[in-house]
Amino acid sequence: MSSSLGAPRMHAGDRPIRSHKTPPGGEKRPKPPLKKVLPQVWALFRPRLGLVVGSFLLMIVNRACGLVLPASSRYLIDNVMYHGQSSLLPKIIAMVAAATMIQGITTYALSQLLSTEGQKLIAELRRKVQEHIGRLPVEFYDRNRTGVLVSRIMTDVEGVRNIIGTGLVEFVGGLLTASIAFVVLIRLSTRMTLLTFSILLIFAVILMRAFKTIRPIFRQRGAISAEVTGRLTESLGGVRVVKGYHAEESEANVFAGGVQRLLTNVLSSLRAQSMMTLSSTMVLGVVGGLVMYLGGREHTAGRLTVGGYVEYTMFLTFMIAPMVQLVSIGTQLTEAAAGLDRTNEVLAELTEDAGSKRKAELGTLRGDVRFEHVSFEYEEGKPVLHDIDFVARPGTSTALVGSSGSGKSTIISLVCAFHTAQQGRVVVDGVDLADVKLSSYRSQLGVVLQETFLFDGTVRENVLFSRPEATEEQWREACRIARVDEFVERFPEGYETIVGERGVKLSGGQRQRLSIARAILADPRILILDEATSSLDSESEALIQEGLNYLMRGRTTFVIAHRLSTIRRADQILVVEQGRIRERGRHEELLAMGGRYYELYTRQHGVEMNMFLAPGEGDKLEEEAKA
Repeated sequence: MSSSLGAPRMHAGDRPIRSHKTPPGGEKRPKPPLKKVLPQVWALFRPRLGLVVGSFLLMIVNRACGLVLPASSRYLIDNVMYHGQSSLLPKIIAMVAAATMIQGITTYALSQLLSTEGQKLIAELRRKVQEHIGRLPVEFYDRNRTGVLVSRIMTDVEGVRNIIGTGLVEFVGGLLTASIAFVVLIRLSTRMTLLTFSILLIFAVILMRAFKTIRPIFRQRGAISAEVTGRLTESLGGVRVVKGYHAEESEANVFAGGVQRLLTNVLSSLRAQSMMTLSSTMVLGVVGGLVMYLGGREHTAGRLTVGGYVEYTMFLTFMIAPMVQLVSIGTQLTEAAAGLDRTNEVLAELTEDAGSKRKAELGTLRGDVRFEHVSFEYEEGKPVLHDIDFVARPGTSTALVGSSGSGKSTIISLVCAFHTAQQGRVVVDGVDLADVKLSSYRSQLGVVLQETFLFDGTVRENVLFSRPEATEEQWREACRIARVDEFVERFPEGYETIVGERGVKLSGGQRQRLSIARAILADPRILILDEATSSLDSESEALIQEGLNYLMRGRTTFVIAHRLSTIRRADQILVVEQGRIRERGRHEELLAMGGRYYELYTRQHGVEMNMFLAPGEGDKLEEEAKA
């Protein structure tokens, strides 16, 4: 397992920076038609079909019991009140009480079953999306900000609970109740029912068109929220840079702009919902007035009793109520569909091991790495590497040197299989990395970076990250070799000390020693050291170098180092300039050539020495370098 979460740092010259003005899943994406969302909804229903069917049966019982009260009103008024049949009263009360009790029990059961399943669905989708994102290629992370991905995992799936939860069941249950009520209303008064239903039908058509309009607003909200979250995450993570440049006000303005965009979107949806609520209220008023007028005429004509009129109005309420509920329930389902769209956009991304080529499983590596005339470009027509050809033998160390942006980190990226060469091959133990199942390869790869990533956990947890199943003896031995024990044992909590987010409670040297211990514990066959000591003081570097020397034994090692003094014992040094290998050889051979390596070494050696020498004491630097 890799000893670090991050890929080797990419310098500005290693790859062009791409511009992505529209956030992934942003407002410029076309919204998928409903027919594309339905298969996604069915995919959620299929494994829960038994629960859903059982819930719908409970819902039928629940709704049927809810209709007992309006149905009994006619008998109460006409038979008991008008004709004095008091013997019917206990029976009516018993029926209503029993129906109400059953309705309460089924309502509770539905709420528990569906709400619980809805929350389980959210947890399942979060796990699924996070696992999928973790298996996506590095290019995906280059295109997406961390905060956006966090929003995709945590926020976008929230609304999906309404698809399995009470939202959809309430929607279907309301339609069922409305259908039963419509049949009863037709029997009571066909004329009144057809007139009121025609008005409600027009209102339903308007609602459907309104939901089509409001759905893109919810999609935009998810994209804007992800963008704002992304910037906030970056700002909080880089708080020392923000404060160092006194940029608090600038960051506040950027965040305020994003919040304003989010507010504008929310207000747009609120206006749409308010208009729909206004329309439903007006419809209720029109229908209520129409029923009062027609009901009065029907009663005068002797075609409708008082009890029948009361029963009619109560059943009419049961038919109209679902139409009104469509405003809130439909909004929930629309938001859920928008979140499902965005979630499935991520799940549709191809993972690193996707495709027919990556099938080769690697056993225990010997560590023979070959670059065979490799050329690479991040963007078409802008090559970064040109005809890179070299061999790294098992158990040897290969150092990459060169000016910033020369392509060193891109070579390391290809060794890590974060990218695939467009021309040529990167071969490990005779197998092209383009054909390898990456999990079998990366489990034998270790990376120690200059900017060590640590979790906000204990020292022990951070060391064990590379090999969770390691015994206490094994991880303590790794800490001893990396000299972690020297500073940890001075802490009151020892190895249970919390290191803070990204290890902020530790010094740079202490974080680096933890990183080395993590790599030692992983026992990789191929080791990447990406400027692992360049930011440390001389004392810390000397301590860490001992751990690195142990770590490099018997492993194929690739080293990127700006401090050329740290790579003098490398088995081969590759001088990379403008994406080409200009020189290669050992330290002494390259100095003797008097070329680019000699120029880099003498210049850097002179600068480092002159920082601590009095005037005139550095005159013999060049001669010493040649010696």
